Amino acid sequence: MTTPDRVVIAGGGVAALETLIALRDLARGRVDITVIAPDKSFTYRPMTVAEPFAKGHAHSYELAGIAKRFGARLVQDTVAEVAPLEQAIRTGDGKVIPYDHLVLATGARAKPAYAHAITFGEDREEEALHGLLRDAEEGYAKRIAFVVPNEATWVLPLYELALMTAREAWGMGADWLEFVFVSPEDQPLAIFGGAASETVAGLLDGAGIEFIGSSYTTVERDHLILDPGARRIDVKRVVSLPRLEGLQIPGIPVDAAGFVPVDTHGRVAGLEHVYAAGDGTAFPIKHGGLATQQADAVAETIAEAVGAPIVAEPFRPVLRGMLLTGGEARFLRSGPAGGEGDAKVASHALWWPPSKIAGRYLAPFLFSRDELEAVERIRGDHLAVETVLSPVGSPAAPAMAP
Repeated sequence: MTTPDRVVIAGGGVAALETLIALRDLARGRVDITVIAPDKSFTYRPMTVAEPFAKGHAHSYELAGIAKRFGARLVQDTVAEVAPLEQAIRTGDGKVIPYDHLVLATGARAKPAYAHAITFGEDREEEALHGLLRDAEEGYAKRIAFVVPNEATWVLPLYELALMTAREAWGMGADWLEFVFVSPEDQPLAIFGGAASETVAGLLDGAGIEFIGSSYTTVERDHLILDPGARRIDVKRVVSLPRLEGLQIPGIPVDAAGFVPVDTHGRVAGLEHVYAAGDGTAFPIKHGGLATQQADAVAETIAEAVGAPIVAEPFRPVLRGMLLTGGEARFLRSGPAGGEGDAKVASHALWWPPSKIAGRYLAPFLFSRDELEAVERIRGDHLAVETVLSPVGSPAAPAMAP
């Protein structure tokens, strides 16, 4: 037996957990894994969009339990610096942790794009949106705008917020309300292709939401200015998405926006044995499903390097999005440029399990865990979840259907 290679995974989000589970499946005993994360738990954030409307809940999972389940150790800390020549990192608490392979999955920092808007993902979402609905019900806000920031790359959550807010408002009898959705996109959710755009345009129209495309927006206290044309729209409330910034860890190269440049296998440019996956990379579309695909490419590359009998495949991005509407969800699938040849839209699941983040490893693990916990609550069975979970699938039996 050879000594296992030391793999350090920095981060506690989607990309980090997908890397952990994939590596344990692919490399097994060839790797010794340490996860460094600042938080105690992982929250499934895509479902926070549904909480104000009682349409879903963002579950949280203890990272220590997940790490233990997959034979890793958890260090609750941050990465303060990377020393590539020494193949070591220094944590926020001053610890020095050596590595043979380092995976950066630290994500990005969310910042409000506009001072005069509710920023979903940055403000306290549920409280802010409840206040928005209360203002609408009381007649204070007669026009509500949903504005895609000029820098945004993943806009699906804002369409969900618009559709569910309108549905909730009409259910309250607030028929005086006007809704407008402003975006730099030519068509609604254009990244998913023409069929998806037509479907989403129909949903917006059915909900009484005016779509204004090809517009870059300045948000003032009580109005919008749309360019080109300097069109003014008076509004009382604006809902937007945050802009993202890279974290810029010393020792790691970044681009002008602070994001880490990587190749198709996730290798950080100019460094050996250092990889990155997820929102912190320079890949322009920031989405959990793509983060898991990047993580799979990284895990396969490391597994091949430590002698696992596989040939590492590069990152070939495929977009999968589940659009919550307040009624029947829509499932969207496409290449990252919205190519028509591989684009699909349906009211039934196009992958399994039918989750917001369609990760090959993480999605079935969380789905199984949630299902088991639900059964335990019904039966009153208090056995620990970790003792009865079956192993996750392998790439030979992927979670996502084509």
